[in-house]
Amino acid sequence: MSEEQKTILIIGTYDTKDSELSFITDCIRTHGGGVIRMDVGVLGEPASKVDITKEEVAINGGSSIPELIAFNDENHAMQAMAKGASKYALDLYTQNKMHGVIILGGSMGTDLGLEVCQTLPIGVPKQVVSTVSYSPMITPTRLAADIQMTLWAGGLYGLNSICKSSLRLAAGAVLGAAKASKPWSKSKPVVGMTSFGSSVLKYMMKIYPEIVKRGFELAVFHATGMGGMAFDNLARNGVFSCVMDFAPQEMTNHVFGSVISAGDNRMLGAGISNTPQIVAPGCIDLIDFPTWQDPPDNFEGREFHTHNRLLCSGGLNAEERCMVAREICKRVSQSKAPVHFIMPKEGIQGWDKEGQPFYNPEARQALIKEFRNSCKPPVQLTEINCHINDQEFSDKALEIFDSWLEEGIIKS
Repeated sequence: MSEEQKTILIIGTYDTKDSELSFITDCIRTHGGGVIRMDVGVLGEPASKVDITKEEVAINGGSSIPELIAFNDENHAMQAMAKGASKYALDLYTQNKMHGVIILGGSMGTDLGLEVCQTLPIGVPKQVVSTVSYSPMITPTRLAADIQMTLWAGGLYGLNSICKSSLRLAAGAVLGAAKASKPWSKSKPVVGMTSFGSSVLKYMMKIYPEIVKRGFELAVFHATGMGGMAFDNLARNGVFSCVMDFAPQEMTNHVFGSVISAGDNRMLGAGISNTPQIVAPGCIDLIDFPTWQDPPDNFEGREFHTHNRLLCSGGLNAEERCMVAREICKRVSQSKAPVHFIMPKEGIQGWDKEGQPFYNPEARQALIKEFRNSCKPPVQLTEINCHINDQEFSDKALEIFDSWLEEGIIKS
């Protein structure tokens, strides 16, 4: 392999989809890429030579092809193959033997492909060509943060001019991404932050230049489900020197059943990697829904604010806010690294001001009281008499950051 050539891992069931997978192989090779072909079929034999056999994949997943056939359960079999394929893909990437992955399949192959993509780090090109791309059966929690999907239009069985167009597009996309991508530079330590747009939360604009002055990068994640998942996954892997989780509103969505959720692992990643956390309750008094989702019955009749054609928000009552506060405190208290919670007592998002749609001082007081009761050591609670968008909040966050930096809790 030349230094410039990029190698793409092609995953699929070569017993049933060899012609389509071979077409992808030819597309990638025509444009100067190398390929590694991995078979994840179970019942049949591949129609052409592969580089990684189904037997090797099954063994890597802790099973064998005869065992999977004897079990007589396609879901069990595909999960075992997904486990083996994911391990192989990560090993190949770690050894610099592949630079991107493309997975082809229907619902079964897509299920496997989603697991492979979640196993690979952010920055590795990931392309899933699927007959169910963008389907509502794929929950956001199954999606890797930087996954790309192409609808395999007209491709359920056999090659034709329509599906060839999709396959060419996907092959070119993953190879082009592999050629364009560069290894992530770790020349500076990174602080991870969650936020929303400046219409509701403004602290990032105040804190960003100050973090940069201190020799760090600040990576700000839009906490709308996928952003929070990416944030927590990176925190879990120890990527951040410190996290500023100031918009944990995805916890509200998770507790009350909105699809705009970052999944059940939200607010656990930093604790697992012992990364110090500065936390605040930005926007947890709101529940967000996509405008196409009907709110649950318990939110019927409540005032909603339509942010745009994608997103609408509703305000929580006092008890609902307290439920979220208890769940947040339960999660961050599991961390062995320091956790400092800042409670701005005059508002926690831009619409939580007098005259705005979600101004509710009584419910906010209940939330403050709940945090007093639920924030127990080792979590440290600081209450400040300001709004989360005021300069005083940003100053307090930077004060905590600087003290941890001086003490060596945050590594520079």
